[in-house]
Amino acid sequence: MQITVRYFASIREALGTGSETVQTQAATLGALRDELLARGGTHAEALARHRAVRTALNQVMANETSALSDGAEVAFFPPVTGG
Repeated sequence: MQITVRYFASIREALGTGSETVQTQAATLGALRDELLARGGTHAEALARHRAVRTALNQVMANETSALSDGAEVAFFPPVTGG
């Protein structure tokens, strides 16, 4: 399936891009993150499991067990605080 992946804040800066279109066989957000980690390099660093990374699916906060579907939009971003 084809999905759009968006990156925000420090993740976007590390990867040098705000979004990309990805062909994936991942069934869940967690499996997608694992696929991206397997690319190695900056993806492995920016999305590493020891890093706090939030996810959204179709602009709604989601957890790693959320199911993906063709045409979905996934966002990865670090936790943020406001003041």
